[in-house]
Amino acid sequence: MMLSLSTLLLVGSLWTASEPPPQVIVVVGAAGSAEFGDQFQTWAQRWKTAADQGGAECQVIGLSEQPPETTDRQTLLESLGRLAKPNPDSTGTSPLWLVLIGHGTFDGKTARFNLRGPDLSAAELAAALQPLSVPVAVINCTSASGPFVNSLSAPGRVVITATRSGSEYNFARFGDGFSAALIDLAADLDKDEQVSLLEAFLAAAAKVREFYADAGRLATEHPLLDDNGDRLGTPADWFEGVVAVKSAKSGARPDGPFASQWTLVRSAIEQELSSEIRGRRDQLEQQLARLRQQKGKLAEDDYLDLIEPVLLELSRLGQGGEPQPPAAR
Repeated sequence: MMLSLSTLLLVGSLWTASEPPPQVIVVVGAAGSAEFGDQFQTWAQRWKTAADQGGAECQVIGLSEQPPETTDRQTLLESLGRLAKPNPDSTGTSPLWLVLIGHGTFDGKTARFNLRGPDLSAAELAAALQPLSVPVAVINCTSASGPFVNSLSAPGRVVITATRSGSEYNFARFGDGFSAALIDLAADLDKDEQVSLLEAFLAAAAKVREFYADAGRLATEHPLLDDNGDRLGTPADWFEGVVAVKSAKSGARPDGPFASQWTLVRSAIEQELSSEIRGRRDQLEQQLARLRQQKGKLAEDDYLDLIEPVLLELSRLGQGGEPQPPAAR
């Protein structure tokens, strides 16, 4: 599924008074025990708090009692189905944040998110997301979640998993650090007074590494982030700050630039920008990231000639200038 340029430009800017707010769906799976249940409720409440602070519409599935004829799986699929239908009264694009909290399983072929009642497979979720024409971020905080990257990866989509494979099946702590980072400016690596999806991912991964190091245990979860649609994913230790400094041997583009433009709780400065300025800025930042990836393949003068106008326009937008149409190539 390919998204239009105008749709992609709304990511990061997210919404204005004339645009619909982001949609946040938090799904809490079967806990298995009170110990896990208490933690999952805490993580879900943090997401609800962040959504409220960011002015997003938030639905939590899995904590309230369900009627006998309804399952959590059915509730989620119905919610996604409603989002797939265009709203005739809408003047903009409403990005979707889908958060999966709980346990997961992998039988060697199929990865599943464990719910009360029927579980949800990665393939079933991919099919439910396919009709959506909005940008989507899926944050799967469960064990054995790695295969969800391959199933869900697509243009205009961010996929984050707590593990790098289905064989990492022990309880995943990643969701704790991620939910805490959403409203903690200590996770703000680029010092823009807000926490992006990328920064929350990096903060959560760092907390996971710290836990296993302090406990003297072999780590059983290695989070991945995919935001370029190549189904590969990038581990957190490939980043310095918010920039991926390592790349796959295949030469695949590193992940990160797209996820860095997703912010649930925007700063005061960000809220003052028009959607046009934010959209053009995000487009320029994507262009800048692509140019930096090509730096080693270009002569220095050619690289500077390409990067200078991008930097100048970014600077002008930062000073309140109006966006200019993309230059003809």
